[in-house]
Amino acid sequence: MDAEKEKQAKEMPKCNPLTQAQFLLWKRQKDADSSARKAEASRKREEDIAAGTVQMNGRELFLHEPWVFDNSQY
Repeated sequence: MDAEKEKQAKEMPKCNPLTQAQFLLWKRQKDADSSARKAEASRKREEDIAAGTVQMNGRELFLHEPWVFDNSQY
């Protein structure tokens, strides 16, 4: 058992401890990258909908063409 633990300890890379400030900086960068990617995807989706190149889901159809859901004619 001891030999197995020593082998695992040798195989594991040595890591430097992460400070709270470093973690918060990394987290802020990660959140900013994530929100930028989501905003870009949303902008592209809106452009594609305006161009008519993609099919809209129900919510998008209701927001862009509410006359489709007008039941007053029946």
